[in-house]
Amino acid sequence: MTQSPLPDLILEPLVRAALMEDLGTYGDITTRTVIPPGTVYAARLNAREAGVVSGLQIAALAFRLVDPTLKITALKADGDAIAPGDLLMEVTGDAASILSGERVALNFAGRMSGIATLTAAFVAQTQGTKTRVTCTRKTTPGLRLVEKQAVLHGGGFNHRFSLSDAILIKDNHIAAAGGIRPVLQAVKARASHMMRCEIEVDRLEQLAEVLDEGGAAVVLLDNMNTEELAQAVEMAAGRVVLEASGNMRLERIAEVAATGVDYISSGALTHSAKVLDLGLDF
Repeated sequence: MTQSPLPDLILEPLVRAALMEDLGTYGDITTRTVIPPGTVYAARLNAREAGVVSGLQIAALAFRLVDPTLKITALKADGDAIAPGDLLMEVTGDAASILSGERVALNFAGRMSGIATLTAAFVAQTQGTKTRVTCTRKTTPGLRLVEKQAVLHGGGFNHRFSLSDAILIKDNHIAAAGGIRPVLQAVKARASHMMRCEIEVDRLEQLAEVLDEGGAAVVLLDNMNTEELAQAVEMAAGRVVLEASGNMRLERIAEVAATGVDYISSGALTHSAKVLDLGLDF
């Protein structure tokens, strides 16, 4: 799925930090030792397995931060389906610069492509339904922005980016505040009219209480079986957005989507995606 790229200005601190981590205190001593100054090469970023590519924008930024004179030609775009052997990007210029940026570029592109590929597999299981696949905040610390961008490249949707995005009342909030009605009454009394509210329930009796009290636009149905999810859809009758979560394995997505829930959220999209095998070859 094609998405507008994020401004490089937002991504640059993240990529710069990764480069500084990799270059250490003295730079790439291997390259400085064995590569003659002025050596020019063309390197190709290739796909070694099928999937959905993501992170090409970040990879290009990594090379540019090492050496702005490098010529970078993109042959694929983030969100494109790729096959083994596909040429994704060419980088031409100083060989030492290319080698110094290689690992950071591949780390980002492989990780992001793995997330996009897994997301696309989840999305494929929802075809023919209205259900959308969304991620969670179960992301790698410091990488949330780019991991959520990879979910978009895979055809999914984004949940909250931070605790300040929306009100999401979980079971521990309910326990600490004294119940479903008290938390929803607090929302109606104190929350901004601009702030959306979601509340988590794990029993149909709790859903009934939420529907009766009002105050929530979205209800998260946590760890319910497929029959309970179908009953929840019938009970809600379109009055709230329903999000199914918990135990959302790939092999279960089709049957959950068939219940009519609006969203399926899965932390696995970001915390359990396998890195897609990409390589940079001179």
